[in-house]
Amino acid sequence: MLQLKKPLAVIDIEATGSNATTDRIVEIAIVKYLPDGTRSVKRKLINPQMPIPQAIVDIHGITDEMVKDAPTFKQAASGIKSMLDGCDIACYNAYRLDMPMLMEEFIRADVEFELKSRKLVDVQKIFHSMEQRTLSAAYKFYCNKPLEGAHGAEADAAATAEILFAQVERYPQLGTTLDTIIKAIGEDNIIDFARRLAYDEKGVEVFNFGKHKGRPIADVLKAEPQYYDWMMKGEFPMNTKQKLTEIYTRIMLKKRTS
Repeated sequence: MLQLKKPLAVIDIEATGSNATTDRIVEIAIVKYLPDGTRSVKRKLINPQMPIPQAIVDIHGITDEMVKDAPTFKQAASGIKSMLDGCDIACYNAYRLDMPMLMEEFIRADVEFELKSRKLVDVQKIFHSMEQRTLSAAYKFYCNKPLEGAHGAEADAAATAEILFAQVERYPQLGTTLDTIIKAIGEDNIIDFARRLAYDEKGVEVFNFGKHKGRPIADVLKAEPQYYDWMMKGEFPMNTKQKLTEIYTRIMLKKRTS
């Protein structure tokens, strides 16, 4: 059994698309488990304040009509944050969609939400490390039943939780805590969820894309301060800009005091 030191919130979102910068959440579900095994569910439709493309509607089934009277994320943000307070987090494909999108929405809503004190487990990463499958196939493989209601946020979040629990039972090498799981599968040394900024093997902050990939951020910004301006004006996620600004500010303060 998975042993929890604190509550675990298993999250799934559906959105207008997969671009954290320009797309918006239309549905969020949080399946929350307490260390004593108590389970609760929060599911909410969100008005994205933009049309949902038909190609995306065909995937998750959420239409403009269904969300027209729903709260905006800004209106729902405090309640969502409250549900996540004090929780570790698990998602399926956490770093590529759910968490980047969620962080962007919190930033736009002016609601502070940090992951520093939390464990974050990507259930897909465990799965891909062990079996290489999709969510529906993972559910069939680990839980031995078809996933009904796939691409509905609550169904997907609940399935993700069941898969995680089944993985702990199936792979003893994962251990039974989130700490041992992360140690077994490795932790992504990223700074922002879009993976534009990361830590190298020595723990140095480096750019993780483009012409400066692998170069220390401090070195690049000292040599080309205009690169910071370019990124701040570019179509990068706000989470990326926020983290880059923290690094840039630290560099400038150090420069003034040296």
